[in-house]
Amino acid sequence: MEMLLILAVIGVCTAQFSPNLGFGKTSIVHLFEWRWEDIAAECERYLAPNGFGGVQVSPPNENKIITNPSRPWWERYQPISYKICSRSGDEQQFRDMVTRCNNVGVHIYVDAVINHMCGEGLGKGNLSTCGSSYDTDEKSFPAVPYSYLDFNDKKCTTQSGNIENYSDAHQVRDCRLVSLMDLALEKEYVRGKIADYLNELIDIGVAGFRIDAAKHMWPGDLLAIIRKLNNLNTSWFPNGTRPLIFQEVIDLGGEGISASEYYGIGRITEFKYGAKLGKVIRKWEGSYGSREKMAYLKNWGESWGLMPSDRALVFVDNHDNQRGHGGGGSSILTFWESRLYKMAVGFMLAHPYGFTRVMSSFRWTRIFENGKDKNDWVGPPSYLNESTMAVTINEDSTCGNGWVCEHRWRQIKNMVIFRNLARDQPLLNWWDNGENQVAFGRGSVGFIVFNNDDWSFHKSLQTGLPAGIYCDVISGQKEGNTCTGERIEVNGDGFAQFSIKSSDEDPFVAIHINAKL
Repeated sequence: MEMLLILAVIGVCTAQFSPNLGFGKTSIVHLFEWRWEDIAAECERYLAPNGFGGVQVSPPNENKIITNPSRPWWERYQPISYKICSRSGDEQQFRDMVTRCNNVGVHIYVDAVINHMCGEGLGKGNLSTCGSSYDTDEKSFPAVPYSYLDFNDKKCTTQSGNIENYSDAHQVRDCRLVSLMDLALEKEYVRGKIADYLNELIDIGVAGFRIDAAKHMWPGDLLAIIRKLNNLNTSWFPNGTRPLIFQEVIDLGGEGISASEYYGIGRITEFKYGAKLGKVIRKWEGSYGSREKMAYLKNWGESWGLMPSDRALVFVDNHDNQRGHGGGGSSILTFWESRLYKMAVGFMLAHPYGFTRVMSSFRWTRIFENGKDKNDWVGPPSYLNESTMAVTINEDSTCGNGWVCEHRWRQIKNMVIFRNLARDQPLLNWWDNGENQVAFGRGSVGFIVFNNDDWSFHKSLQTGLPAGIYCDVISGQKEGNTCTGERIEVNGDGFAQFSIKSSDEDPFVAIHINAKL
């Protein structure tokens, strides 16, 4: 029976693996907890002009308002209904955002919370972002509506009703994840309500979905829901286009559920990517007891135990593991360690493996106790009335009001452009020193060099690029007929001289054909 299910899943149409990005675009950005009106403006003023293909947005559906602690980020993952109404904005603001972003070629991917409703034991009331009532004791959510008949309580075999053993696939999929009320997705009624919600978003114009907590759903149930989804809105997408599906399946090994069980449904968030790359950039001990080196990245990808490239959505960090939980451990690099982080993101965007997502965060005050951040729950920057602060843009193009905006960092933005130019180009001219100095090219359009050693780098390397003067897009960029950063001369034979000090603010250099003077 299990083999028949796997074959059915693998046999499904593969259209939902396509990112649905505009021509020549290769990456999306997660504008975590941004307001819809700010995302609309960012699509028009920055994302479209700089080659970003899409935005992953926070869950737009109505959620429980959590007051203890006060308005944490994770309240967005406590659904009350499927009304489009959250602290990011109302339905009209959401529709306006989708339209404006689509009109400039930046598509919207919704974080879909469909495994569960809010946590048990919250009682009854209407303290929710749209004011809809609920009663968790009675398992009643009249705004959907769901009743006690629509939850998995009788199927769960643990005493607590929660997942107690992650090696038990039945517990992981039939019991409650951290007390969140687990929906009975085998029921046709529940599947229909979820599909209605996702189809409303598709009709508005979204391009796809991140499926939250996918490994907590049986693949067959999830596939049945996906098959109910409409094709994308033909106002912006070709007729017959299927929504992109990328599923949150945390699979670092050693548990009862494998990411491979979900390959046939859509792409998978490859958590091993950031965990392993973080160890390499940090030069930490690897799987076999020796110190990791960037030279080992020569065969980066499936040879490192990562899933097939055409199934992987990859990222250096996400909204969960940048807070120390959700998969990846302490090796995960984040904006708090900006020098190493920029190198990791630069490598990700230069390397051909996977479909890339850039993170865009907000700051919070970190308070560590016994190695754990006590403030990992803190929600987005807020006004005194607890509404989310606007994203303001400073004169130097950085963000204010506590928004980090990593996607606006020159080094990351320019590497998004690099990846667009290098799309479909082979990885060529790999060089390394056996340690942490590496370089490689992408066909005849781009070349990147890293120095993550504790000594300076001076070497002539074959770039594969046409002769000419190029602007380094890490230390600066091409503006008109000048370089705002370093200049690199490529000779007629394709060789160029590179010099990177170990003390440089950004110990890597990247050039591409559109940065040629």
